[in-house]
Amino acid sequence: MELAQRVSIENRDRKDIYEYVERRGSVPAETVRRELGFDEEAFGHHLAVLRRDGYIRQVDDDLEIAFDTDAATVHEHDDTRFAIRTARQSDLSGLVGIIRQVAKEGTYIEAETVADLLDYEEILLRDNDAESRMFFVATVEEQVVGWVHLDLPETEKLRHTAKLTLGVLEEYRGRGIGETLLEKGSTWAHENGFEKLYNSVPATNEEAQSFLKSHGWFTEATREDHYRIDGEYVDEVMLARSL
Repeated sequence: MELAQRVSIENRDRKDIYEYVERRGSVPAETVRRELGFDEEAFGHHLAVLRRDGYIRQVDDDLEIAFDTDAATVHEHDDTRFAIRTARQSDLSGLVGIIRQVAKEGTYIEAETVADLLDYEEILLRDNDAESRMFFVATVEEQVVGWVHLDLPETEKLRHTAKLTLGVLEEYRGRGIGETLLEKGSTWAHENGFEKLYNSVPATNEEAQSFLKSHGWFTEATREDHYRIDGEYVDEVMLARSL
């Protein structure tokens, strides 16, 4: 199932199963069956239909939402070999740690917000009537070192837009990882019908502004004194890119 595709499950029992799994990210199949009160035969039938229609997949004994995922792509830059792939639920704790480490620099407030939300919900990918989001990660030797995140509004008048956040651990910057993540996120958004990306950073984050502008982004607006960082008021720079 493509993340940008609207979920359309008419059968109430199957919709209950989908929503139960979607709210938890990954959950044992037996737990779903027991908590929703299905006998084994009925649950097996509903699960088979959901798997056939591309809504649910089973990984060992656990059920997950079956987002369409591309195979990982491998890249090399000087002496660094890294892969870009769709995030998995198992990446959650490591990814939150990376986002918080980048956010500790104090110049990426949006990243702090994303980390707080993931900590609270304990789910990476979402796709329901209230919210949808997508993550891609960069890995070096199987360890997550960067991410690109797309927050996808469900409001009809904003469905053509997506908020993008991106970050790479400081020791891995300057190796093409951020650029490759940005390209991956932008390409995915374009292929899924989005027309505009946006992001906001404190005015003190000149590195992020320069990076985005070098890849076709522009300053859309500035909100004066929007942040207070270490006791000082800082403007918010709102950036955007048309796809």
